[in-house]
Amino acid sequence: MQNTVIGLDLSTTTAKAIAWSPDGRPVAEGRAPLSLERPEPNAYEQHPDAWWHAVQTALAGVTAQIPEDSVAAVAVVNQRETIAVTDADDRPLRPAILWLDERRKAEVAALSAKVGVERMHALTGKPLDFAPAVYSLAWLAGAEPDVFSRIAHVYDPHAWIVRQLTGEFATSWASADPLGAFDIGAHVWADDVLQALPLAPEKFPRAAAPGTVIGQVSTSAAASTGLRAGTPVVSGGGDGQAGGLGTGVAKPGTAYLNLGTAVVSGVYDRQPRIDPAFRTMCAIDRDGYILETSLRSGTLLVNSMIRQVFGLDPDADSGLFRQLEQEAASVRPGSGGLLLLPYWNGVMNPYWDQDARGCLLGLSPDHGRGEIYRALLEGIALEQAFATNRVAAATGTPVESFVAIGGGSASDPWCRIMADITARPVVRAETAEASSLGAGIAAAVGVSWYGSFAEAAAAMTRTGTVFEPDASLADFHAELLALYTGLYPRLRDLYPRLAALSRR
Repeated sequence: MQNTVIGLDLSTTTAKAIAWSPDGRPVAEGRAPLSLERPEPNAYEQHPDAWWHAVQTALAGVTAQIPEDSVAAVAVVNQRETIAVTDADDRPLRPAILWLDERRKAEVAALSAKVGVERMHALTGKPLDFAPAVYSLAWLAGAEPDVFSRIAHVYDPHAWIVRQLTGEFATSWASADPLGAFDIGAHVWADDVLQALPLAPEKFPRAAAPGTVIGQVSTSAAASTGLRAGTPVVSGGGDGQAGGLGTGVAKPGTAYLNLGTAVVSGVYDRQPRIDPAFRTMCAIDRDGYILETSLRSGTLLVNSMIRQVFGLDPDADSGLFRQLEQEAASVRPGSGGLLLLPYWNGVMNPYWDQDARGCLLGLSPDHGRGEIYRALLEGIALEQAFATNRVAAATGTPVESFVAIGGGSASDPWCRIMADITARPVVRAETAEASSLGAGIAAAVGVSWYGSFAEAAAAMTRTGTVFEPDASLADFHAELLALYTGLYPRLRDLYPRLAALSRR
């Protein structure tokens, strides 16, 4: 009896395969770790073969726990803005270049100028920023011309796993579009961008609508994964959009909020709106778009502060986060007059300034660890309030609440601070594996368990604790937000000078 679907989530550090029931309950799971290669400063790579090995291990782990004939389909979601390139024999020419890699920064201005900055934003939905992987292809053309000249196929992680599972060269709209070379309105590869590289469209995978069957598990893949040969493989999408689907965000007015390594929030919209306030991504439901805001410093910043500023090791003290949260909770809102700008790794929306850096304003001898830690949590929440208000203003649709996922969502104090400062309820998702559940929803639609994504999401997603904003603090936080939004404009002209000095 086919009573499960597998959501396969290939993230940056882990491959996860979770079997989901028709009502969205986890039945079994398998996992395998992935490591990062750092061949030089600012470089982040993984070998595509390592992706497949991890996926095989994860799938074998989950299939060992359930009957072979119970799996109706498997769908793939993946780390975004990451690419691999292969030769004419489909052998990797080099390790894959990850979304974290900064070597492509220097290519942004030149490539976007060839296409036209406004034209590129309108076509791809991506403002001027180094995140899209198309700039890694441009970097290869200049830095490794021998590799670039031999490129026969360009893979995102979704396409690579589909190739290994089925033999098909195919990906999803919602995995192709984060590469920054995809026409999000027409759902085809953007000729203008490909010509500027230049690379022919046939070197890129077929882009299929999410939630459609794009192949069947081959005999060889079945032998190494435990899946039944012939099992349908369904197109999924990027892990960000999948996380939104896995929280049930499939209509305007509600946003998902991923308090992870980065803080990523997305609002659903029926139109491919273009604005500096967000980047526009294809939603996995085929019909809509995700208007996404992103702060590169989320739990990454929290961990950096704990290790490098406080000099503590959270790996050596399991109670450290709870202790810091208790210290922060004992501090009044406003952190004793501290204001933190969380631009440790530059700022994306709405300024798109890679020279921007973090700032802690108001320090005095009276401030201790509790005040600084609370200022950190408040600073990230203030940035989220600012970003969300910009999205609401650009779309004309109020954002009424957040559904929280990611490691940071397990923190009650942070969720409470986020609700108070954004003046919106924060609802914790029931599952921490929202991206895998989003893949499971795509698989369920792909094999017609449900007639639509909205129907599937309603049946398979649930929420838990609700954190309501404290109305008595609304005026205070509105004034604090006004101070916060004025901080970057006052510092903007200093950042390029500071960056130039740091490079001497």
